[in-house]
Amino acid sequence: MKNLFNLHNLLRLSLTVVVTIFVLNCTSEKFKESTDETLNITEFLKANKADYSLFLEILEITDYASFMNTYGTYTLFLPSNEAVTKLLNDLGVNSVKDVPLEDLKELAKLHILSESVNTTSFTDGKIASPSLQGQFLITGATFLDGVSSITVNKEARISNSNIIVGNGIIHVLDKVLRVANKTLAKSIEEDTSLSLFTEALKVTGWYDKLNLPVTYDKDSISSHLSVLVQTDAVFQNSGLNTIEDLKTKYSHLNDPMNPLDSLNLFVAYRILPGLNYLADLAVTPAALTKAPLEVISFKLVADSLLINQETFNGVLEKGVEINRSNSDVTASNGVLHYVKDNFFIKKRFPLPVYFDLGDQPEIRQLSSVFRKPGNFVSLKKSELSGVDWPDDQSLTYSAASIGDGAYLDRAWHGDIIELLRFRNGFLDPITFTTPVIIKGKYKVWVSYRTNERSSPATQVSFNGEPLSRMINFREYGNTTEPERVLESQGYKRHIEPSTNRFNCRLVGIVDVPTTGRHKLTFEAIQDSSNGQTWLDVVEFRPIDMDQLYPKFQAGGDGLIYQ
Repeated sequence: MKNLFNLHNLLRLSLTVVVTIFVLNCTSEKFKESTDETLNITEFLKANKADYSLFLEILEITDYASFMNTYGTYTLFLPSNEAVTKLLNDLGVNSVKDVPLEDLKELAKLHILSESVNTTSFTDGKIASPSLQGQFLITGATFLDGVSSITVNKEARISNSNIIVGNGIIHVLDKVLRVANKTLAKSIEEDTSLSLFTEALKVTGWYDKLNLPVTYDKDSISSHLSVLVQTDAVFQNSGLNTIEDLKTKYSHLNDPMNPLDSLNLFVAYRILPGLNYLADLAVTPAALTKAPLEVISFKLVADSLLINQETFNGVLEKGVEINRSNSDVTASNGVLHYVKDNFFIKKRFPLPVYFDLGDQPEIRQLSSVFRKPGNFVSLKKSELSGVDWPDDQSLTYSAASIGDGAYLDRAWHGDIIELLRFRNGFLDPITFTTPVIIKGKYKVWVSYRTNERSSPATQVSFNGEPLSRMINFREYGNTTEPERVLESQGYKRHIEPSTNRFNCRLVGIVDVPTTGRHKLTFEAIQDSSNGQTWLDVVEFRPIDMDQLYPKFQAGGDGLIYQ
């Protein structure tokens, strides 16, 4: 009986120990409910009200405070309280609440990017991604009292940079950024150094065209314009002091309003369709102008961006330099650039065009993907203005990882366009809109990464006309044949260092009838493709140009000359 009693006591003691351990295990540690305790943007502002309460108030009034407290990857250019106070004084108001709500919303959005951008990604020019407001921000460097600072939109200086928060990154500004709300025409007119250029705009009728708001056509292409302006001093250096001097020199019909009059063409030649910042022009060999069928070429030489500098028959034709420090001036309907010398329409000869098929405007806007190794994106044709195909398949852009097993990183710029199962019903035929090609005769070369499961017979057409040679995307590159012999056979090694994984095929000669953009179509003739087709670059080389050099840097952006 005593033993039974002791057994009961032992059981009760054991039960008590078990219950105690269970309770302790349930209550002794509080686990974190989140994996990151870093403050989000709005929380950061609240925690630092002494410095940023006024911009926080702007976010709260505009209902962006909650938006900036959500998960994401944003960049905030954050004006300090002193900066916002100065803005209020400039506007003649006492508080943030006195500013019209719509103005506050536009101002807030101008300071926010939809991805995280570190200062190491800044260049002397526009940031690749636009602000939420839609306008691009311009960064640069300035030296004041021996101290170097990063500027934004040429005026605001970054006083504290790369502050990491839970949903992005913050750069502190000493001045509030202002939305560009003046048109190109008004921006030009208000610059007193451009008085003669303003008069030229008005007598030719271009002032009214540069004063129109932005519109979009059925393909969502905007009416933004880019204008190359020259100051009164530049005109005076050419002996042009008045509008009458301009008329005498250029108005051969004595009717500047006539689109065929030379003065009208003089102005139209300085107006480019599209929103082209210096960073865009630097990678644009030739751009259309509003002067019919006339183009301007651009070339980056060291730190100088030059207009119409070319070498013909061994003779250098010196170009006109763009004043980089004064340029990239954003207007509500475009952007202004200043040039250092007077120039007129130059008769253009055929120039080479190296068309990287992955360099599409919509893909370029995806700055976290475009030419960022290891990233890719698949897009429908409705998402690409310059590519078309008949079915509902997706095209893939890929910036290959370094050391990619498929050797895709060897492509020029390290990126390719990928067509999965390129055959009837799968992206076939596919048509690309080319960059601007100057009128003339060209040899057309298509380079690709070989795949034994791709199309063995693809027809290439230019503006609907089939070219003379087909492409076999299964054919490997030749790395042993002498280059000139290989060229005579319609092949070449287009990248350096070369690899047999890439091949380049001459598909024919085209006679480009007009200067402008044209259509290039690929059509699989046999329905036997069951793998990827990887397209690199299409070259349009004038027939009298060396067809082998320059080559393209494998995996890089450079050109390699002999």
